[in-house]
Amino acid sequence: MTDTEFEAIRYTADVVVLTPDGSVLLIERGWPPHEGAWALPGGHLDEGEKSRTAAARELLEETGVPVDPEQLRAIGTWNRPGRDPRGRYSTDAYLALVPAGIPVKAGTDARRARWWPVSGLPQLAFDHADIIAAALGEI
Repeated sequence: MTDTEFEAIRYTADVVVLTPDGSVLLIERGWPPHEGAWALPGGHLDEGEKSRTAAARELLEETGVPVDPEQLRAIGTWNRPGRDPRGRYSTDAYLALVPAGIPVKAGTDARRARWWPVSGLPQLAFDHADIIAAALGEI
């Protein structure tokens, strides 16, 4: 990259949804990269959209779980180069605490959505294990 070139950065938002009984909501990715792997619900910001709003929208689209964007707690931004094989991505991550037993249904880009015990998570896509660890430090 030369001094006159700019690196394209894509912005996303992810949500760590936790229940009081120690479960976290994950989706099985239905597209590359990491197709078939488990990940946090989330996705790209639409033009002009705030990351908090995108996080709530993506959560609803991918899992059927509604949350008020204003009730999401910011837990950090992950933007290390190389965190996504598609290029440079910066994600704002949020925490949502919900009651146990909320039904979930996969939608849009997710093959499946399900609750996992925090103590028995599958291998996760991207750096989502780091994001979950940060969220657990917030509660």
